[in-house]
Amino acid sequence: MNLWFRLIFVVIHGLFRTKLKPLESSVVRGYVMPTDLDLNFHMNNGRYLSVMDLGRIDILLRTGTARLALQYRWAPLVGAVMIKFRQSLKPFQSYDMVTRVLCWDQKWFYFEHRIQRKNRLIAVAYARTLVRGPGRNIPPSEVISLLGEKLESPPIPQMIQNWAE
Repeated sequence: MNLWFRLIFVVIHGLFRTKLKPLESSVVRGYVMPTDLDLNFHMNNGRYLSVMDLGRIDILLRTGTARLALQYRWAPLVGAVMIKFRQSLKPFQSYDMVTRVLCWDQKWFYFEHRIQRKNRLIAVAYARTLVRGPGRNIPPSEVISLLGEKLESPPIPQMIQNWAE
């Protein structure tokens, strides 16, 4: 249930925060709640993925992509996630989740999520996402264009190219 409260907070907060350009980073502050813990009393590995959804939602709201999704009946979908854990988060610790669109190709957007605490990297993840419209996938270039931007994808890092194969 606590993720519903976090979702509501991110949505309401996102409506009033500064708008973002498609390549700008979103920062969402989080706290490790007792319901986030595993048997080792640190944040459960699956919970990281759930809170990273909130980072993508913040970007969708603040770039205007969520408005387009409602207008055109699009659904943003995650196709794959790759994550690396470096340190643990303990109960009630705060963290910042920095989310950004790293790059895109003809089908996929690639997001980077960095969970940080006091400038220390806790975890980093990459999510491959697409936008699904009625009867077809929406190319990232079309989404960017409908946002009123004339952008090319930043260079696709070799690590992402290898992962995408």
